[in-house]
Amino acid sequence: MTYYIYYPFFVKLFLMKPTKFDQRFFESTRGQIVSLLHGSNKTVNELAAALGLSDNAVRAHLLTLERDNLVEQAGSVKGFRKPHFAYGLSEEARHLFPKAYDSLFNQLLNVLKATLSPKVLKKALSEVGQRIGKENDASGDLDARLTKTLAVLKDLGGSARIVKEDGRILIKSESCPFGEAVLEHPEVCRVAESMVTEITETPVREKCDRTGYPKCCFEIEVT
Repeated sequence: MTYYIYYPFFVKLFLMKPTKFDQRFFESTRGQIVSLLHGSNKTVNELAAALGLSDNAVRAHLLTLERDNLVEQAGSVKGFRKPHFAYGLSEEARHLFPKAYDSLFNQLLNVLKATLSPKVLKKALSEVGQRIGKENDASGDLDARLTKTLAVLKDLGGSARIVKEDGRILIKSESCPFGEAVLEHPEVCRVAESMVTEITETPVREKCDRTGYPKCCFEIEVT
């Protein structure tokens, strides 16, 4: 059986309609929704519970945020009776939040790539992933370890889910935890590859699609 982990995401360059994003915006209900979606996707029910609003009120705000190209549907999650849509930030909305760490990380990688051989850099990135994986050690069978992997990816900023189809088990995510760095340094996928290997305790191969904006894929072979 083969397992895959996908991180599909797409970047847009301009907002469809101009919107002010000052402190007043973030204090508004729509601004609070944007803040809640920063880091992980959420369903209408989850947003309503966090804000103390009705589901219909949240849907109305989401409709406006979608119109302004700040929020987008990001897959679905299993519900009691039927699946619920999950919502996440568009790339425009993600850029509203300070990301000095992205710039710092990219500059650090620039220096490392200039001073280290590709082999040594690859080993260093793999070690980073292994350390993250060891800090999130999981016990139990493969299903339990995959569940732990989902939780770790969510903590890092992804929103992964398991999908079973055609005899395969897929772990899909609508956002990449290392997306900004991967754009400039594809080698960063090595971090996620070794991290997932460490947590699942199974061999993992990176199968990322970089023909456009990165779409990461990690194949887990299970004997």
